Amino acid sequence: MKCRFDHYNFNVFNLEKSMEFYEKALGLKEVRRKEAEDGSFVIVYLGDSETDFTLELTWLRDWNRPYSMGDNEVHLCVRVPGDYDEVRRYHRNMGWICYENHNMGLYFISDPDNHWIEILPLKK
Repeated sequence: MKCRFDHYNFNVFNLEKSMEFYEKALGLKEVRRKEAEDGSFVIVYLGDSETDFTLELTWLRDWNRPYSMGDNEVHLCVRVPGDYDEVRRYHRNMGWICYENHNMGLYFISDPDNHWIEILPLKK
């Protein structure tokens, strides 16, 4: 058996707000989109222009309230190039940091639906 990662999905309450967040926070851009003929859903795939891996944002027309993450402690992790402290300052100034672990040298940002994204430095 062999596989490769393809995408990860987050359901989002406000698609435009989420797309804006992911572009500003991480530089992710839309690479493709699927819309239901009846308008019941829109799926947007965001890419990093470095890999084939995508983040799938799913918007459901009939979902009428913000999502609750409950006790589900899953998260997406990304590595960022450049000055890690500068990236962290940018995320802090934007009010996106929701948790920092100074001992482990990492932090998390939270998107508009409260999905957590771990931020690590790019290591080559």
